[in-house]
Amino acid sequence: MTNPRLHWGGVSGYFMECGAKNMVSEKKKRVVNEVGKEIEKYSVIGILDMFKLPSSQLHEIREALRGEAKIRMVKKRLMNMILERSSLKGVGRLNDFLQGEPAFLLSNTDPFRLARKIEKSKSSAPAKPGDIAPKDILIKAGPTSLSAGPVIGELQRVKIPAGVEGEKITIKQDTTIAKEGEAISKEVADILSKLAVRPMEIGLNMVAAWEDGLVYKKDVLFRDPQEYVEELRQAYSGAFNLSLNIGYVTAENVELLLSMAGAEARALAKEAGVVTKDTAPELLSKAGAQAKALKDKAKIEEKPAEEPQKEEAKGGKEPEAGKEEKPAEEKGEESKAGDEENPQSKEPEKKKETE
Repeated sequence: MTNPRLHWGGVSGYFMECGAKNMVSEKKKRVVNEVGKEIEKYSVIGILDMFKLPSSQLHEIREALRGEAKIRMVKKRLMNMILERSSLKGVGRLNDFLQGEPAFLLSNTDPFRLARKIEKSKSSAPAKPGDIAPKDILIKAGPTSLSAGPVIGELQRVKIPAGVEGEKITIKQDTTIAKEGEAISKEVADILSKLAVRPMEIGLNMVAAWEDGLVYKKDVLFRDPQEYVEELRQAYSGAFNLSLNIGYVTAENVELLLSMAGAEARALAKEAGVVTKDTAPELLSKAGAQAKALKDKAKIEEKPAEEPQKEEAKGGKEPEAGKEEKPAEEKGEESKAGDEENPQSKEPEKKKETE
């Protein structure tokens, strides 16, 4: 809750409590009061770092943002007082981001849309000694426009492998000569200038933005929007799969859950042999297939019992074991010899003839 003694009409009382009555001029009090009221008219309050921003680029940026955002430059100490005294929820957290040469960026535009517009307005510039590398500075392998000479030694001093091919110097392999956040030395700055590499970005450096009680950092504001889209897709997919696994019904998954439940119910009914309008066709088909299989099995078992009878009908009795069937000629001779040996066997026939 805001201290009632810190309302914008009581600036003098605030400075008295801070023991700074004699240190703050009437002009500074007026600035604190004026800017404090002004920032509360906007839905988005950004914190800029204007360090080493050329005045010409600042003028161009102001024109580009005209009608969408307003830059208000105030001394760091006064900005701290303004944020502390503001009644806006959570806006005091912006004090943690006052760095370099800070300024307010006031707008009613969505902070992410504002960040994209700021990003597009940036331009490249050569590096100067003492500049902080905005990202890793990479020198790629390949030919350069530099003629052979002492510059090879300069390249080697900053650990860039180089050689001469023809009349020009060639970089032998990709080399990072400054990492993000590192200060750029004079030697590195000179080489970058000779290689026509412009690693610095001239534009507004918005380090944080407040909106509706929330503070967004730079690394969140200036991310590629496509990364957010991909993360949202992954989150949606994960939530959808989780809801299916735990059976949590939502408008998005209710159709699929009902379909899954129906499929599981039909599978259970078929396994248990429960007849319904959905399972009847499959159960009847299954029963028919089983009946046919039983019938075929019965036919196969009956065939071995019929085969011996057919063989007896066709071939007669088999010869006894140990006896060989004699040829017909030998049988005729044996019967003839028998008649000769037993002449009495013909007598009954003769008697019948005389009678």
